[in-house]
Amino acid sequence: MRPDDFKLERFFARYEFKAPYLLCCSDCESMSVQDLLKLQPGSAEEFHCLWLGYTESQGSPALREEIASLYENISTDQILVHSGAEEAIHNLCASLLTPSDHVIVQMPCYQSMAELPRSCGCEVTAWQLRPAAVGWLADLDELQALITPQTRLIIVNSPHNPTGHLFNPEEWQRLIELAAQQDIILFADEVYKYLEHEQAPLPWACDLYENAVSLGVMSKSFGLPGLRIGWIATANRRIFRAIASFKDYTTICSSAPSEFLATLALRHRSTILERNRTLVKNNLLLLDKFFARHQDKFEWLRPQGGPIAFPAFRNPVSASHYAEELMASCGILLLPGSCYDYDDRHFRIGFGRANFPEVLQRWEEHLG
Repeated sequence: MRPDDFKLERFFARYEFKAPYLLCCSDCESMSVQDLLKLQPGSAEEFHCLWLGYTESQGSPALREEIASLYENISTDQILVHSGAEEAIHNLCASLLTPSDHVIVQMPCYQSMAELPRSCGCEVTAWQLRPAAVGWLADLDELQALITPQTRLIIVNSPHNPTGHLFNPEEWQRLIELAAQQDIILFADEVYKYLEHEQAPLPWACDLYENAVSLGVMSKSFGLPGLRIGWIATANRRIFRAIASFKDYTTICSSAPSEFLATLALRHRSTILERNRTLVKNNLLLLDKFFARHQDKFEWLRPQGGPIAFPAFRNPVSASHYAEELMASCGILLLPGSCYDYDDRHFRIGFGRANFPEVLQRWEEHLG
């Protein structure tokens, strides 16, 4: 079954590289190859001498060693490198799911999380995050009620895209216990880890549960999407072998320059993450003040993690039409909630970029 068009990606294909001012990006500020190489003396010479042959299908040993150091209970042979997160999502669904399976997906979500299981013929059930006065909430009792004997996979994302929701430690533990009770695979999209605003980072799901698959990527918290490096980590050898075998039909292996640069970035992750956390923290304070000044126009639920939020218009304003008008008049791009199959009042705003204060000011001038 062919997946439906990817609404968010089709939207960005139209506007992302035409808009002068992006106010909806889901990643953090990026950096040049030159700036990345400056983090480690001698790395530029080493990069110039890099051999451009095939790399290992599982990922280079040096890269997997750096990735494994992020975890408590995961070793290098339990890491499988992919070309970004999207390939990993695709390969997991294609290798593990059958038409008789039931999949529960935390919603709203990045479309492939629901669309790819659906394209495998699975029954897909939405587990909706709910807006509340204290922020977005995940009802674990509701999740428990959704589980059936046919449930094969639960897909979650924390910190969450687009709402910024973050499970607390008690909720995270209960989520894992619910999956473990029926040996359900838990696919945890954790690409925004290390960008928690108040709460300490949760343990990676794969560190707590053998049947968990944790998704990581260089694109979001690290701000290096141009490397196209992502990975999955799991302690379950059967799951690992199935995904690794299917990967032979997709990219086979990653780009050698990308693996080199990703390895370098992870070695200096404290520097990169500290810069991005500072940007996100400062920009979020600007957003708090912005929405306080315009509370008559917008509903603002403060995110708990990540560089994105999901505010809404108070009045019956179409976010889709507004985004089109704002792009045409000011060159500022927002992402309407309809790209998430959510209502058309909500929209995604991204605040992980260095030029965010300037773009926010331009938008406020437009609002009048």
